[in-house]
Amino acid sequence: MATDEPNKPITDVVLIGAGVMSATLGTILKTLDPALSIAIFERLDQAAAESSDAWNNAGTGHSAFCELNYTPASPDGSLDVSKAIRICEQFEISKQFWAALVEDGDLPPASSFIRNIPHMSFVWGETNVEPLRTRYEALQKSPLFHGMDYTEDPLLIAKWIPLVMTGRDPSVAVAATRMAIGNDVNFGTLTRTLIQQLTTKAGVTLHLGHEVRDFQRKDDGIWRIKIHDLQTGEVRIVRSRFVFIGAGGGSLPLLERTGIPEAAGYGGFPVSGQWLRCTNREIIEQHEAKVYGKAAVGAPPMSVPHLDTRHIAGRKELLFGPYAGFSTKFLKQGSSMDLFRSLSFDNIVPMLSAGADNLDLTRYLIGQAMLSTEQRIEMLRHYFPAAESRDWDVQLAGQRVQIIKDDGAGGGVLKFGTEIVTSDDGSMAALLGASPGASTATSIMLALLERCFPESFRSGRWQATLRALIPSLGRRLHEDPALCASIRTRSLERLGLTEKQSLNHLGGTTTTTT
Repeated sequence: MATDEPNKPITDVVLIGAGVMSATLGTILKTLDPALSIAIFERLDQAAAESSDAWNNAGTGHSAFCELNYTPASPDGSLDVSKAIRICEQFEISKQFWAALVEDGDLPPASSFIRNIPHMSFVWGETNVEPLRTRYEALQKSPLFHGMDYTEDPLLIAKWIPLVMTGRDPSVAVAATRMAIGNDVNFGTLTRTLIQQLTTKAGVTLHLGHEVRDFQRKDDGIWRIKIHDLQTGEVRIVRSRFVFIGAGGGSLPLLERTGIPEAAGYGGFPVSGQWLRCTNREIIEQHEAKVYGKAAVGAPPMSVPHLDTRHIAGRKELLFGPYAGFSTKFLKQGSSMDLFRSLSFDNIVPMLSAGADNLDLTRYLIGQAMLSTEQRIEMLRHYFPAAESRDWDVQLAGQRVQIIKDDGAGGGVLKFGTEIVTSDDGSMAALLGASPGASTATSIMLALLERCFPESFRSGRWQATLRALIPSLGRRLHEDPALCASIRTRSLERLGLTEKQSLNHLGGTTTTTT
């Protein structure tokens, strides 16, 4: 039986899930108000073990330099670059935040979690070359993408990414873009470091192996959270003024248990994934880029194929994928009943409607899940023609839950990206959705603060503190080339990313080779 402790002090903030979202929100809140008491509850035995873990997360600093799905074609045939600009600006905000923490000593040297890795888009075939050139030209109108190189020269591409060009048919047209200031981010290391630093501050506690089971809010306005200690079996009630649910795929079931009206109509569509992981160190050392291509028809955003240089646990790695799959789990270490338990009277119609509208996606995911290892290698050979099966192993990736939302017209719509759901009084908030979440965590949490703490957010004290963390706060880098260049230079210097190769690409000079 759970025990309520009415005489126990009330916690100001409860963060559910020890991932990058909770770590980011907790760090910002404690910086804004050092007197806050914060309790973090995580069901696993370590922080960042689910979606934020390096093997489970894409690891790309998603800045839209190379992700073709961020520049979709409009009905008139032109490219819509608004999403690419928005995501690029959001990643710049994350870099400013991390740079400030490194400078203040709240993060160790940035080389522990972020590195320069060129971001590239690569296509082949005449029908794909023209769209890439059009994308490049459209992005050049924004200072955020100044310094991007474009080429259709196979020899130059071979110099940049030799594995991709070795053994390729020379009669097939190719094209590539390259942004030298791209990043590889180990979000697992970043998250664990943020949480470790948080717990050194007065009033912050971390509770691993604790599972949140239920919520209740009484007339006093305080949330009573039922929590199960998985090691001892003890069940207790924790009281809090503000609750954030940042449990990745586990957020939806918890949000439903809060009983807030704003949770009605939301459902989730789980998507699993796998990588091919290179085991040949000689091959790994020949590749130094994140190379993104075109997604297959019907593929979800996180399934855009890429040949990806990563740095995990102090070692350089090479991954290809991810290959999507279908699972009824909401978490990698979840239950096969997660999807079915999430169904309710409020979301069953939107779920069925969205499912009927996305049968191609369902068939695609099931087909991906049934691929043999050799079939996966054949897909890899589109990006690495000389790939041999013996050099690659299958690595299980993370689990994602895409948002399904009531469309207000008796149906449901499958949404990609992330969405914040808050109670009307701002005392309860949850984050739903997936990519590019981790890379844009700082912007997402700033938006949450503005909604949940509107008066404090607008106060002079909070604004001054936030501008010290994020100098460009409230301004558009896209609209101010000088500001964009200065902010980038500042962040790169403080993050220790001031390689000559990177700084040469800040002034807007671009090389085009055809």
